[in-house]
Amino acid sequence: MWLNKRLASFKYAFKGLLILVQTQPNFIIHLVIATIAIGVAFWLQLTIVEWSVLIFTITLVLFAEAANSALEFLTDLISPDYHPFAGKAKDVAAAAVLITAIGAVIIGLILFIPKLLEKI
Repeated sequence: MWLNKRLASFKYAFKGLLILVQTQPNFIIHLVIATIAIGVAFWLQLTIVEWSVLIFTITLVLFAEAANSALEFLTDLISPDYHPFAGKAKDVAAAAVLITAIGAVIIGLILFIPKLLEKI
C-alpha cells in the first residue's frame, strides 16, 4: 500500500510535467536553452563543481516556471474574471521566473566565458 502511494505520486508528477510541456511555451523555451547549455558544457568539459552549479541553475529555472504555471492555473480557477489582485499574483510569479532566468544567464556567462576564451 505504501509503495503504491509512492508510485502514484510519481505518476502525478510526470502528469504535471506533461501538462507543462503541452501547455506552457515558456517551459519549452527553457528546456531548449537548458539543452543547449548542457551541450556547450559537454563541449567545454566543465568540472564536477561547474556541472553541479549548471544543473542546479537549470533546475531552479524549470522549478520557477513550473511554480509560475501552477499559480496561474490556480489563479484562473479562483478568479476567472479579471481582478487586480489576480493580475498582481500572476505578475509577481512571472517576475520570479524572470529573476531566476537572469541569474541563470549570469551563471552561464561565469561558467562559459573563461572556458570559451581558453579555446580561442
